[in-house]
Amino acid sequence: MKKIFILAIAGVALGLATGCSRSPVAKGPAPVPVLAAKAVEKNMPVRIEPPPVGHVMPILSVTIRPQIGGIISAVNFHEGQKVKKGDLLFTIDPRPAQAALARDKAQLENAQIQFDREQKLFAAKLISQDEFDTSKATRDSLMATVQADELSLGYCEIRAPINGRTGGLQFHAGNVVKSPDDVLVSINQIQPIYAAFAVPERFLPEIQKQMRGRTLAVAASFENLTGEPPQGELSFVDNSVDASTGTILLKATFPNADERLWPGQFVQLALQLDELTNAVVVPSQAVQTGQNGQFVFVVKADKTVEQRVVKISVAVQGETAVASGLRAGETVVTDGQLRLAPGVAVTFKSE
Repeated sequence: MKKIFILAIAGVALGLATGCSRSPVAKGPAPVPVLAAKAVEKNMPVRIEPPPVGHVMPILSVTIRPQIGGIISAVNFHEGQKVKKGDLLFTIDPRPAQAALARDKAQLENAQIQFDREQKLFAAKLISQDEFDTSKATRDSLMATVQADELSLGYCEIRAPINGRTGGLQFHAGNVVKSPDDVLVSINQIQPIYAAFAVPERFLPEIQKQMRGRTLAVAASFENLTGEPPQGELSFVDNSVDASTGTILLKATFPNADERLWPGQFVQLALQLDELTNAVVVPSQAVQTGQNGQFVFVVKADKTVEQRVVKISVAVQGETAVASGLRAGETVVTDGQLRLAPGVAVTFKSE
């Protein structure tokens, strides 16, 4: 009985082993997790890359100096205040100028009376030509002196010559100023405002070509920018290339109505040369470079990938326009390409 029982157990074990050897299913490699994005069709700006760095500068900058010396009796604005052309900025004590004008007017009046008298005597041939000429010269000299006094009196009021924003005050009420050495304040016109930047000379022919028929748009960006970048247009191309750097100086004009651009500020300028219409666009990280040129991995309907050679047009701010080799709506891999080969299955992962 013991032998029969042992044989039965062995038979069951053998049957199980035989059954197990027939049931396993071979498994292929696991799908590769990747990030992907769809190619889209849209208008693509053609810009100079990388964006050149420029600095902001006022359209006009005026240094205010006194035209006459004296004591500042009033300052009629605050530091940093916006002023308009013609606004009264400083008043210099006018009393010395008023006194000089009154004195010279009195002397002119007396000289005029003297001249009128001697003119009659000269007509009657009672005085010489020399005496008459001396009287006339005295009268004319005093007339010029009075005109100069009137100008000096006008210089006692110093007004803003442009619209702009004032800088720091160098002199205050009660200070004595000298003409024309002392600088009272500076005014910068910042509406509109310039941004000056330089680009490599290889871009000059295309810039000149595009400027013939239209104005070129320029956008400015800077650290901690909120909202849309300020928009301006290219307004100046220098008349020579800097031989030491191989670059050419450009200036863009911005309306700057919100005063987000400030003199001396450093900005990145995006100069738009042209625009591609209905371009097929993918994230730039989807484009890889191999022995045969640039390519992308396209995800097919069965979740396997195909390596597709593409021709690139332009790349701007993380996006690349594909001139050929890809259609809008196709899905391309943007991350995980190192583990891929043609025919490899993929699965999409979240970032």
